[in-house]
Order: sequence, then C-alpha cells, then structure tokens
Amino acid sequence: MTINNEADLGEALKNEQDTIEIEGHLISKVLKIKATGKVSWAIAIAAIGIAVAVLIASGGTGAPASGIIGGGAVAVLGLTTAISAVSIAVAAGGVGALNSLRSYEIAEQRNGKLVLKRK
Repeated sequence: MTINNEADLGEALKNEQDTIEIEGHLISKVLKIKATGKVSWAIAIAAIGIAVAVLIASGGTGAPASGIIGGGAVAVLGLTTAISAVSIAVAAGGVGALNSLRSYEIAEQRNGKLVLKRK
C-alpha cells in the first residue's frame, strides 16, 4: 500500500509495518523529520508532544494544530512539516510514532516514491 497522507502514515507506524512506501508531498516532510539532529529533535518533539496531547485530550476539537505547535517545532521543522508531524502523531495515538519513524531506514528513493524499512 502506498501512503500519501499523514493519517495513513500514522496508522502504518502504529501497526509497526515492516515496509512503508510513501509518495507525494509527504516525502519531503518525512525526510525532514528523519534528517533532524538529536538536539533539534528533542526541542521539536517536546512542542509537538504538547500539541498532540491537547488534540487527543479534546478529541481533535481543540485549537487547530498550527495554533498550538510551539515555536521550537516550527523553528526546527518549518510550519508545514510541524503540522504534518502533529497529524501523524495524532493518527498513531502519540508522539512515540514519530520517534519510530526516525528509526526506519530509507531503503529506496526514486520515481517520486520513498520506501522505508523497519530496522
């Protein structure tokens, strides 16, 4: 199954799929999340975690993700990638999915597709 949206990627991570094939706009966001250094990621994930907690606790009816993501996540990832990260984490049920995404290896990247394999 090819994934092209944050909700499906969150589900794939939650289900611990061994291989994830991504296409479309999501590729650049996933690559940015994976390429973020450890210290920068710690800053970003803290802000993302707060946004995810608010959205999950409110049943998704809280403030829009763009309004509650901390400046640290936006500074590290950029606004669109930070919003995608929140969406992925909400779909997966928590920010742990983003950490697992970072542990996947890039198996292939060509022809508008990115294939990730679980370590």
